[in-house]
Amino acid sequence: QVQLVESGGGLVQPGGSLRLSCAASGSIFVIHAMAWYRQAPGKERELVASIPTRGTTTYGNSVQGRFTISRDFIRNMVYLHMNSLKPEDTAVYYCNADLLLSSGRNVYWGRGTQVTVSS
Repeated sequence: QVQLVESGGGLVQPGGSLRLSCAASGSIFVIHAMAWYRQAPGKERELVASIPTRGTTTYGNSVQGRFTISRDFIRNMVYLHMNSLKPEDTAVYYCNADLLLSSGRNVYWGRGTQVTVSS
């Protein structure tokens, strides 16, 4: 069984910084990519950033230059470093992973962590 567990969310003032972490655990053969998505109330879930094992890191237009995604390949973790946070960054942030298990390849989601940017 695969688990993605996020941590690091919370309340932060506009202009502040926050770091989210996500740990993938279970019988994982290969991690093809990990990513962060977010969903604000009344809006669709959107890509924040993705980082493949091989390939180019991608950022959503609204976070380009402010957020940085990184991975710890040994510990199967992904991080999202968020700087210059704005109220419109308020959302539930979800960890996402494209994994190969013994049963095949599939995409998995964490349960999400709330980020609130407010003064």
